[in-house]
Amino acid sequence: MSSVEEFRAEFRAWLRSHLTGEFAGLRGRGGPGREHEAFAERLAWERHMAAAGWTCVGWPKEYGGRGATLEQQVAFHEEYALADAPARVGHLGEQLLGPTLMAFGTPEQRERFLPPIVTVEELWCQGYSEPEAGSDLANVRTRAELDGDRWVVTGQKIWTSLAQESNWCFVLARTEPRTPGSARHAGLSYLLVPLDQPGVDIRPITQLTGTSEFNEVFFDGARTHTSHVVGAPGEGWKVAMATLGFERGVSTLGQQVGFRRELEAVIELAKGNGAAADPLIRDRIARAWTGLEIIRCNALRMLDGVAAGAPGPEASIGKIFWATWHRQLGELAMDVCGAAGMAAAGEPYDLTDWQRLFLFSRADTIYAGSNEIQRTIIAERVLGLPKEPRP
Repeated sequence: MSSVEEFRAEFRAWLRSHLTGEFAGLRGRGGPGREHEAFAERLAWERHMAAAGWTCVGWPKEYGGRGATLEQQVAFHEEYALADAPARVGHLGEQLLGPTLMAFGTPEQRERFLPPIVTVEELWCQGYSEPEAGSDLANVRTRAELDGDRWVVTGQKIWTSLAQESNWCFVLARTEPRTPGSARHAGLSYLLVPLDQPGVDIRPITQLTGTSEFNEVFFDGARTHTSHVVGAPGEGWKVAMATLGFERGVSTLGQQVGFRRELEAVIELAKGNGAAADPLIRDRIARAWTGLEIIRCNALRMLDGVAAGAPGPEASIGKIFWATWHRQLGELAMDVCGAAGMAAAGEPYDLTDWQRLFLFSRADTIYAGSNEIQRTIIAERVLGLPKEPRP
């Protein structure tokens, strides 16, 4: 196994030589609020990465990965971000479902589902949130009932990222009715459901940015084989919580490279239009720079949990901090723009990068666990405070 610096240099050189030609125009494309950009081209790029062995680098070699160490995985995500390479399209399969199957899946499930994730031939989305079960995930109402060797799924999921581009969805559904006095999360199962079938209706949600990264997904008698339950039926809560733990993985280090690039651009804008002469703006910029350093410290501290298998509840500290910081950066960017930031760049709703940052970052403190829920996790699971009353 090469050293971290050798690994970093190898990947940096590969990016430099391959983000050229047909892929040169993909630099900086995609990402939150911009997932619609050049999706087919980004998919082709990611399959190009797969052919060279640069997807799923942290996975064990037996599952098609490189077996990269934690430090090498950090280097991978940082170099990818530093190269301004396009936003990944297979990250939900690679970073969430894949590790979940390695931890809880059967050998047959791993053999069936892991290789197409490595080669980016199958894309995944996450079927957790519902209109009545967002942060309160134990309240899911989507149900699945056995019919011979198939589970029949009925219900609605919402805020399903990139469902319109996905082949499969990992769905948290109720397979056992709730009984009086039972735990709210009992009787849930973690199902792998194909989306290209009758009984699945995907409806994109138009967001403030004018784009549609999120979707509603309606299941009306959709079917999946009984072998497509991860973990035992009725024990889906444990599996689902593990998946959420994997979401706080090493890729957050790469995310911060993007944050730093955005902050540096805000600083240059403030210098260029004179906003930096305002002492209040200068103070907010200084606070933003300090906050970014704290985000990195939190992420590095969280890596101990990643090394142990999955981040613990302490990872909620990092989620609250970066989400709030990024939302405030969007507000700062608009204040630096001044009155000009109120006008669209063109007809009918062509947004500037700053406007898109401001609008989409409003969601940062909600998705992947709202700030309210993260504070509850910290209070109850880290500080050991009494639990909130439950209905």
